[in-house]
Amino acid sequence: MLEPSATLARLDAATRNHHAEVDGYWLDLMAQGVTRELYQAQLVRLYGFEAPLESALAYTPGFVVADRRDLTRSGLIVQDLIAMGMRPAAAARLPQCDEIHSFRDPIEALGWWYVSERGSQLYTSIRRHLVARIPDVANACAFLSSYDGVAAARWQQLGVVLDQQAWKHGHEGLVAAASAAFECTRRWFRGGEPVARPA
Repeated sequence: MLEPSATLARLDAATRNHHAEVDGYWLDLMAQGVTRELYQAQLVRLYGFEAPLESALAYTPGFVVADRRDLTRSGLIVQDLIAMGMRPAAAARLPQCDEIHSFRDPIEALGWWYVSERGSQLYTSIRRHLVARIPDVANACAFLSSYDGVAAARWQQLGVVLDQQAWKHGHEGLVAAASAAFECTRRWFRGGEPVARPA
């Protein structure tokens, strides 16, 4: 068994003031009165952040992920939205966060990747709750289901990579990048209830 990641612990501590608001958008889906519309709105928000982030990560020099499918998760979000009745033409016009640009190096990319991956520890519980409360969304949980049985292992693997990079380059760049990513996430998710443009 791997030792807990010191760098993950350090990033968690350094960015703790950002966690409650960002986690709150996910925890809203665990409420008793969660609705199909609330879930769809969260998927739209998430797509708008994940799609440009995946592109930025994919073009970061020297940034390597263990599984390239990790950089195609936005496609699963679109799959879920279409399963909920969104037309493909409308999905193609979903808004995206224009604050996310290419990253200078793997350190900056990893700081943003850490923020993107943090919520994954909640996804299995959220999916179960949604399906129990809104059974007709069971076929619209491809994104959440992609973490079933692997979320803890993936988080641990991220910790290993972060520890290796922190040993080589220090923690400062990771903390700065994660803090910037949290700020961007907060601004994007605060932007109001996203509504897909009509097809």
